[in-house]
Amino acid sequence: MELLIAMTLMSLLSTGIVMSLRVGLSAMNKADSKLMANRRVASIERILEEEITSVMPVTADCQRLPEAPPARIAFFQGEAQSMRLASTYSLQQGARGIPMILEYQVIPGENGQGVRLVVNEHWYTGPRGAGLFCLGMGADPLTGAQAPQFPPIQIGAGSFVLADKLAYCRFSYRDLLPPPELERWLVHWIKPVLPSAVRVEMAPLVPDSSRLEPVSLTIPVRVTRLPLEPYDN
Repeated sequence: MELLIAMTLMSLLSTGIVMSLRVGLSAMNKADSKLMANRRVASIERILEEEITSVMPVTADCQRLPEAPPARIAFFQGEAQSMRLASTYSLQQGARGIPMILEYQVIPGENGQGVRLVVNEHWYTGPRGAGLFCLGMGADPLTGAQAPQFPPIQIGAGSFVLADKLAYCRFSYRDLLPPPELERWLVHWIKPVLPSAVRVEMAPLVPDSSRLEPVSLTIPVRVTRLPLEPYDN
């Protein structure tokens, strides 16, 4: 009888220890998951700020046909759901690598739920190489003015997902104006100069106040040199 009671108490004690360990491990896993998610969101914001603030005022030789003379353009494409630019900061090279052409694109999320922001990276090899991303000059569909025509951004195995499970993600571009208006935000940028700032608006698909969530970023562009202005290297 004493042995039976001892075994019962030992079983109850072992069960209590196992349950405590399970609860502790579950809490640790949840805390670790939240910490990693918060770090991921913070790193995404830092990467976007570094890439956009490191934009380069470069040019591209936009050429529709091989025999046609190229048109020298300022290399920057700004749309509500996509953006192309040349930057000295990239995921592959960091801040000390070679210049890269970055292609941002908003695409549908997994199983059609929400959207995600992805980026492609290509080496910037000069105006001629950047001209491969231009289809030539043509009438802008919104304004009718002559503007560079860019091909759609292709998403493939080399595309990196910057942000996922978003309710929306869109770009807008600040245009400085003389007083009294001072500024306006555009979702379609065709000017031969860089915008003074880029706004990236994001919101989570499922809000969770216990975690760090993606927020809208307004990133200043501190480059003042005109891309088409000649200069000495």
